[in-house]
Amino acid sequence: MSRSGEGNKIAMHHILVAQKQCAQRFIELPDPDLAYLVEGDPEFWHYIRELRWAQRFALLNREEMMDRVAACFEEWVGETVVESERINCHHNYTEQEQHFGKDVWLSRKGAIDASLGKPGLIPGSMGTRSYVVAGLGNRLALNSSPHGAGREYGRRHAQRTFTYEQLVESMEGIEWSGSKEFIDEIPNAYKDIDVVMNDAKDLVEVRHTLRQIVNVKGD
Repeated sequence: MSRSGEGNKIAMHHILVAQKQCAQRFIELPDPDLAYLVEGDPEFWHYIRELRWAQRFALLNREEMMDRVAACFEEWVGETVVESERINCHHNYTEQEQHFGKDVWLSRKGAIDASLGKPGLIPGSMGTRSYVVAGLGNRLALNSSPHGAGREYGRRHAQRTFTYEQLVESMEGIEWSGSKEFIDEIPNAYKDIDVVMNDAKDLVEVRHTLRQIVNVKGD
């Protein structure tokens, strides 16, 4: 949702509401985290309103970042940037869609919308390739595709496994801040993006392959 945690705070609040409702209705759950809200109840629509607010916040946040990048590039080159296309796609979100003739609430966790012709972005890591894609509308995949390479190592595992020297070596030829805080983001901590793209060949077609030149990441 966002780095400042709005989405997480909203989710944690409504998880507690769902757990309370399930307990009041004597619904036995195999795990408390599987508590749910019933569509039609006021609590359900309260959650959906706040969920959509957070998703809108995230979209506008990405738009603001892109505007700033374009402005900085204009200042650097001394010319106006003319956009031919801007791609802004959600991942880790929920939307109401129709699949196999039914209206459903679909959560794409680690996934993006890959409906037919839908433009999207599939990044590798801070040191590997990324891809501009168009969806193929695979119905069996619920019109979805991976949102990126995905982690091979969790953050703490990566911090224990890799060194700063390995991070510097993996970022050779790429402009970046040099911060030691990024050990958990070392490219080695992520899956091979080429394997991911090959697995997704029935889900998306590649329009452009992007090579890392500059990496901007906050500490």
